[in-house]
Amino acid sequence: MRISVTIFLTDETITPTLLARELEERGFAGLYLPEHTHIPVERITPYPAGGELPPEYGRTLDPFVALGQAAAVAESLALGTGITLVAQHDPVALAKQIATLDHLSGGRFTLGLGFGWNVEEAADHGVDWRTRRELVRDRMALMRALWSAEPTGYQGEFGSVRPSHAHPKPVQKPRGPVVGPRTLVGGAAGPKLFAHISEYADGWMPIGGRGLTESVPVLRAAWDEAGRDPEALQLVPYAVLPTPGKLTHYADLGIEEVVLQLPPAGEGDVLRVLDEYAKYL
Repeated sequence: MRISVTIFLTDETITPTLLARELEERGFAGLYLPEHTHIPVERITPYPAGGELPPEYGRTLDPFVALGQAAAVAESLALGTGITLVAQHDPVALAKQIATLDHLSGGRFTLGLGFGWNVEEAADHGVDWRTRRELVRDRMALMRALWSAEPTGYQGEFGSVRPSHAHPKPVQKPRGPVVGPRTLVGGAAGPKLFAHISEYADGWMPIGGRGLTESVPVLRAAWDEAGRDPEALQLVPYAVLPTPGKLTHYADLGIEEVVLQLPPAGEGDVLRVLDEYAKYL
């Protein structure tokens, strides 16, 4: 099982370059970074984990800039987002960012994407909360058109693009309906989420990894109904606080990668946790 990590990198934490070097030297598989452009002070949306929203949410580094730094100093470390808030981006510009990072890193990028939880943050980007999932689906289709080998146009409900010359292209070749880098969708289990995964992604990135015994068969059924290759489905539990029993359970489910949570802390604290996690490598 590949062991990757995620962390809220901020202006107060360990730097992307130092972390990437330490991860690669220790043998960790990858680094995934979250995204929040801003956190409105006046907000109604409760923190999903309960209680007060931790301060690192409002200090998060841009994941693409930080991963670009990591890519430059680590030769084999996989790089990913967990998650990119696709609804909050211009899809033409985002397609270019993703393809550029994937190209410069030699195909090491994983696009972890999701639909968000902070209504106020999304509203400042002009996102209608009720249709955000359909908006993400539409923008993913538009980006797939730009990533296609030949100039391909797209006309959708929320946006369009003319057939265009758009380079670089993501390194990975198309897989069934999926065009672009390795693509994982985050979110809570449910029929709408599983339909999105089966339509345009390589798999699921469930936060915490709870309830997989019940939900994985439901996802596999949706995947099969969409005509996808049963062997191609990827499951990557995300932001996991590990125990030996938990990782054994994931292995029994056929999971090949898990993303462990690091604290949003300085160099000393982060490296101590990495040393603790080394027993799982």
